[in-house]
Amino acid sequence: MTDQPRSRAEKIRCDACPVMCYIAEGRAGACDRYANQGGRIVRCDPLTVLDRRIAKGDEVRPFLKAEWDGRLIHDDDLFVTAVGAGTTYPDYKPAPFIVSREVDGADFVTVVTEAIFSYCGVKVKIDTDRHLGPEGAVIRVGGEAVGLMITSEYGSQMMSLGGVDHLTGGSKPEGRITCDTLMRLCNREAVELAVDGGATVIVQAGLPPIVDGHREERMRVGCGSATIGMFASQWQGLVEEVVVVDDHITGVVSEHQAGKVLGWPDTGIKINGRRSTPGRYFQVAEPGLGWGGTDITDPLTILGAWNPKKGAHPGLSLLMVSTTGEQYGYYVLDADLVPQPYPLPERLKPSVDLIAENCEPALCTVMFMGGAGGSLRSGVTKNPVRLTRSVQAERTRVTVGGAPAYVWPGGGITIMADVTRMPDNAFGYVPTPAIVAPLEFTLPRAEYRALGGHDDKARPIDDILEHGGEYGADLRAVPPADKAG
Repeated sequence: MTDQPRSRAEKIRCDACPVMCYIAEGRAGACDRYANQGGRIVRCDPLTVLDRRIAKGDEVRPFLKAEWDGRLIHDDDLFVTAVGAGTTYPDYKPAPFIVSREVDGADFVTVVTEAIFSYCGVKVKIDTDRHLGPEGAVIRVGGEAVGLMITSEYGSQMMSLGGVDHLTGGSKPEGRITCDTLMRLCNREAVELAVDGGATVIVQAGLPPIVDGHREERMRVGCGSATIGMFASQWQGLVEEVVVVDDHITGVVSEHQAGKVLGWPDTGIKINGRRSTPGRYFQVAEPGLGWGGTDITDPLTILGAWNPKKGAHPGLSLLMVSTTGEQYGYYVLDADLVPQPYPLPERLKPSVDLIAENCEPALCTVMFMGGAGGSLRSGVTKNPVRLTRSVQAERTRVTVGGAPAYVWPGGGITIMADVTRMPDNAFGYVPTPAIVAPLEFTLPRAEYRALGGHDDKARPIDDILEHGGEYGADLRAVPPADKAG
């Protein structure tokens, strides 16, 4: 927040990112994060502090001198995040805030900076049985590729969005839309994603997915086989056969090991699918938005002819149900051994309700993932590799906007964090394009000194709350007019 050289009709140059905008008085730069206020470049959003004295959890309190009464604060009550801190760009200068604090009698340092990430993206977990698209399918926003479908997990489907190839390796529209998509997802906004050859999904962190206009409510209780295993005893004596329809593993109680242990008799049922092990069938239908993540709306289409030599008989009762309990049907074999639909008997309703009760709420999870390498580490220490080694050795704790970060093993500082645990609007962007994310490193003061940290720039937390932060003119990329070459 120092005086800047005037140029281009009273515009001043911002050096917070490589774009180097010229900003007129009272206007913000292209990123909306920095503005020209009275001939000085200022950060538009205030520094954010998490107050952990609140019984219901962390309360976000932006830095404003007027909101602090000047009383001393227990250092372990407040955590200065990097939200609103500003950047180290062009990276040779110390981080905007280096906070010294005492926790349980030990001296700690927290280094905070808003890091500019070109190598970043999000991993999205979508709780749904409905088929979103084949593995490897391209995911688009506004027609531009922003990522791809990856693996299906137990009751969820996964997406990988962003990454440097989409941000900088494609066309300008692809990079711009990818950056906007990542920022909106990380800030917990709703984004519509279209999967090539698949569904359209509205994703918002912490809320249910909306698949082709259908709001998901339940995450499946398990695959068809697992559902049989869990609830076979609930059906014994109430119905003669149960089929749990699932795109991955359809279960048949009379053949399943759970049924055999209970003494379930054979029924002569025939499933049109690839038999894996007794009572477990793969590929009973194509993936889709119907029963159990298949493309069927009539479950009888997965059945073949019933075999009277193996127990099929007129009057045999059959329950077919999906893995969420949302779809179910009750049938009785007629004289020709053809299943005929009947209303669900009252005796079976509790078992269907039990499946639904055991389903967890369907949610979208958005995990920010980035490589915190390169030159941003020099804002922490004059010897960047020492920071990497300290993080890998778990002597330095990494957080993103105050949220704990998972640090991947191996080289570098590759982090992943849940965006729902961060303050609102914690993420920004620079139009290079790249994502700006809050990043904090917390470590013992002695460790900080040992790795060559900018220890002389450390300030107590009460001083930061009182005075905020700014740099002298000698630490700006664009020096004052009297120093300009």
